[in-house]
Amino acid sequence: MALGETLFTASQRADACAHFRLRVAIGRRSISSAAGSFILELKSIAGLEHNNQMTTRERVAQLLKAWPKVYPNAHCELDFRNPLELLVATILSAQCTDKRVNMVTPKLFKQYRTAKDYANAPQAEFENAIKPTGFYRSKAKSIRAAMRAIAEEHNGKVPDTMEELCALPGVGRKTANVVLGNAFHKDEGIVVDTHVIRLSQRLGLTKHKDANKIEQDLMKLVPREHWTNWSHWLIWHGRRRCYARKPDCGRCEVFKLCPSGKVFLRTGKAQNPQGTTPKAFGVEGTGPLGRRNSVCAREIA
Repeated sequence: MALGETLFTASQRADACAHFRLRVAIGRRSISSAAGSFILELKSIAGLEHNNQMTTRERVAQLLKAWPKVYPNAHCELDFRNPLELLVATILSAQCTDKRVNMVTPKLFKQYRTAKDYANAPQAEFENAIKPTGFYRSKAKSIRAAMRAIAEEHNGKVPDTMEELCALPGVGRKTANVVLGNAFHKDEGIVVDTHVIRLSQRLGLTKHKDANKIEQDLMKLVPREHWTNWSHWLIWHGRRRCYARKPDCGRCEVFKLCPSGKVFLRTGKAQNPQGTTPKAFGVEGTGPLGRRNSVCAREIA
């Protein structure tokens, strides 16, 4: 009896080993396929199985349901208390992390409280105050010029319209969108940085490479009341999941809504957006809503 049990156990072990070898062989042939099968078993917040069957507007509608659950506290990560401080912080954030900007601004905001304070600051002194943020000469020049215009033309108050903000020296549409959306709570446009560019392309929301054209595409798809938050959601997801080189599709909360996810799992390579390669100063850097963003040269020149 003992011998029979031993033979039976040995047989079971042999079968198990054979099954294991088969699974290993399959895994070697297609690790990405196995990973894809695992991910497809995960429950998406949106709960849709076939993203390829959705229209772009349907995808956006499902993402609008998912993002608030994934990132309920998404916000601008620059520290500020008023529109003036946010404008300064946003200009400083070009080619610099928000974390570093937030290390510089407390002392800066204590020393310079009004537009006139910034405008009258000696160039060399102000450059030294913002030096840790990088490109301090250009940034100092832009900030002081913008503050001089605010002091002389707007009674020391940051204007709250797109036209007036973009007329300020060193301020472009992206910076204006940051200030309008986060300081004035006005949805006049969508902030488009490298995270937004990358995710918009991977999610199949645009085929364009130019930030302005991508913004126009998104504004047609996303309801206006969500414009400011849409940037926050995409940038937060870009920082936490959808990395430029190695997106974390295995833990992506909106995997089933992403046309590029399966491509990455199958090939092991991310679908890198075209036309976002850094080209010297003023093209790519860190930004007001996330770790990196594209920067219009005019805004910090």
